Amino acid sequence: QVQLVESGGGSVLAGASLRLSCAVSGTRPSFMGWFRQAPGKEREGVAAIPTGGGITYYAGSVKGRFTISQDNAKNTLFLQMNSLKPEDTAMYYCAAGSIFGPGSWYSPNRFNYWGQGTQVTVSS
Repeated sequence: QVQLVESGGGSVLAGASLRLSCAVSGTRPSFMGWFRQAPGKEREGVAAIPTGGGITYYAGSVKGRFTISQDNAKNTLFLQMNSLKPEDTAMYYCAAGSIFGPGSWYSPNRFNYWGQGTQVTVSS
């Protein structure tokens, strides 16, 4: 079992930065990601990372602005979000799954465990 608790969301102006954190407890997962879901839209993958290190994955809409990272000593996953835009407004979720899949890194079906979400609101 894996428990995930997100924090760090908030309301900011366009161009600002936020850093989301996800505290991980229980069995250490091998693959983790951040997803977001805006009202009326499907949940979409934002970024993902193997917890053992290696290549990181980003959605095209956030590449160059967001950075996923982890502190394994503290069992914490981060999402640094810079140059935020109004279209980044959504509920952001931390997710845990297996490095072996199934599915693509951006597929919600790949992830077995989810946090409760943290709201990010960006106004212009």
